[in-house]
Amino acid sequence: MCRSRKRSLMSWRELLPPSLVILAGLIGILLLCITTKDVQNPPRCKYGIVLDVGLSRTTLFIYQWSASKENNTAVISEHRSCAMQGPGISNHSGSPGEAGNSLKPCLDQAMKEIPEEQHDQTPIYLGATADMRLLNLTSPTVSNTLPAAVTSTLKSYPFDFQGAEILSSQNEGVFGWVTVNYLLENFIKYGWIGRWSRSKRGTVGVMTIGGASTQITFKIKERSTDPENEVTLQLYGQAHRVYTHQFLCYGTDQLRRWLLLKAIQDHGYVKSVSNPCWPLSYFRKVRFGSVHPGPCTGSNASLNIPTSEAVFHVKGSSNSSACRKLMGSLFDSSLFCGFSQCSPNGVFQPNITRFQVISEALDLVKKMTPSTDLGQAVDVFCGLSMEELSKRFQMRPDSLADHCSVSTFIYHLSTRGFLFDLDSSGQITFQEKVGNISAGWALGYMLNLTNTIPEDKPSSLKGIEYGIWPLLFILFVLMLTGSFTRIAYRVMAKDNGQDGIVEEL
Repeated sequence: MCRSRKRSLMSWRELLPPSLVILAGLIGILLLCITTKDVQNPPRCKYGIVLDVGLSRTTLFIYQWSASKENNTAVISEHRSCAMQGPGISNHSGSPGEAGNSLKPCLDQAMKEIPEEQHDQTPIYLGATADMRLLNLTSPTVSNTLPAAVTSTLKSYPFDFQGAEILSSQNEGVFGWVTVNYLLENFIKYGWIGRWSRSKRGTVGVMTIGGASTQITFKIKERSTDPENEVTLQLYGQAHRVYTHQFLCYGTDQLRRWLLLKAIQDHGYVKSVSNPCWPLSYFRKVRFGSVHPGPCTGSNASLNIPTSEAVFHVKGSSNSSACRKLMGSLFDSSLFCGFSQCSPNGVFQPNITRFQVISEALDLVKKMTPSTDLGQAVDVFCGLSMEELSKRFQMRPDSLADHCSVSTFIYHLSTRGFLFDLDSSGQITFQEKVGNISAGWALGYMLNLTNTIPEDKPSSLKGIEYGIWPLLFILFVLMLTGSFTRIAYRVMAKDNGQDGIVEEL
């Protein structure tokens, strides 16, 4: 029995012929001689969060970009946005803790959107803009307390908190300009050869009409006579000298208060007031304290004005021409201008070419009147009564009522203030978003910050050319086929008692 076992072991050793061992050795030598190259792994995605904090609304933006950059600046995209529900943080001035709690639903969503292993590597920034600057003028204690409360909430999350600040008017304008030109591919563009390259289109100027201010920003070639409003920044290996100026109080929310106050004053503070910028048959009770005093509408210095609790009955009249006249009285063109070129209220304005006007207020006007003449479109819209507007648009009356005022303001600001040539086709365009992405300052802010975020070192693996693989595959198939064929042949020979013949072979 032991002898039979020994013979069985010996027979299996005989199944491994020397030729196959030699072939395996040759293949091993061949593999060692094959030239390899480093193959880079695809770069991983990075994330960043920006909170755009305002008095009436707060929005959280999640941005995503590849770890590799183009000339030190990332190519980023908006991954997700989340609007905070409820009132803005200024409504929590009495309980600052609630201001921080209002951010938690969107922060929790960011926790789910961003991979857990990257939470501590994801920078998060908070920026407040023009309406918070106005709050700082009237209630500096509140404007300081609210960001502190919000900061405490942000630090309780695992993200890499980078700080909270009230953006300067220059930064807000410049970052908004960066956003629009980036989305229009005026800095870089993706070519048909599969690479990013510098765009030759040139940039556009941007006029952003917000709730508390209007910002005008554009690139200049030479230094202006107003250097305080110049900013230089570096994007994709190219320097940009940008002029920007903010017209505080020339925003839609402040405009509504300002216009109502002007109408009440023009009527001599009588209880019944006609507002030509409101639609006919629209009516609202206005408490005097809601429009006066304020940082944009003056103070209570005069003894002739009503008390803040006085109530006025304001009704609309749908009078487009009277609305334009009332709007024109809000612009002070008599202020001294010490520059060669001026825009509203004696502020320097260099030459203007192409411009993008960012505002959501003109959407209804453009939908209703396809005419390219903005002035004509505004006149038609402002001539409609509340009943006619309600039939065309399914919106709340209070929201519809102010569209004429804001549209007239934008037209007046464009033609009388900044002297835009609206007859030049394609030179001035009006829209709220660019490519369905918000055209606010947050994207430009994140884009500029990627210049300071270190680029990940690329990882690589050893690889061989694709053409070698078929040859190796054929060699291994031949070796395996030969091995199994010889094994099968020897087994069959032993079963037939032909050991001697096999040995001779």
